[in-house]
Amino acid sequence: MYKDKFRICRGIFGNMKRYVALLRGINISGKNKVPMAELKKGFEKLAFEEVKTYLNSCNVIFSGDEDDTKKFTNQIVVMIKEQFELDISVFVISSKALEDILQNAPDQWGNNNKEIYDNLIFIISSAKFSDVYNEIVELKKELEKIEDYKEVIFCSFSRKDYQKKLVV
Repeated sequence: MYKDKFRICRGIFGNMKRYVALLRGINISGKNKVPMAELKKGFEKLAFEEVKTYLNSCNVIFSGDEDDTKKFTNQIVVMIKEQFELDISVFVISSKALEDILQNAPDQWGNNNKEIYDNLIFIISSAKFSDVYNEIVELKKELEKIEDYKEVIFCSFSRKDYQKKLVV
């Protein structure tokens, strides 16, 4: 269940002010390549502590001494532009906010059913759920379940019966 994901999240973050930076469009199909060791060093130069990169995804977990995700986001965007010459979207979320999201996940989401594919979509612009929802082409209600909570969308669908892509 999603409760397991919550426990994993708590185990990663502990009780410190921890954050996750989601970097969009990095290391995708050989484009916008960023070595994880260099990315980690870039975060450390910004005075973030306990920096960890996750696989080659460019998702970064770090500690910060402030509670200002917008400031962190701006710092990271500038660092990536200067260090890697990339103009990408960055979304920073606190461990507390992520835990809240996972605690409020729909019952069917994240229950380890291998026949269901679950996505957590972060709305990283000023768009609202209704804006994003209206961009999802031909929702098949018998195959897909979509729910929102704050700035995220929980999306689940049958792997076997799913034939289309979400356009977000």
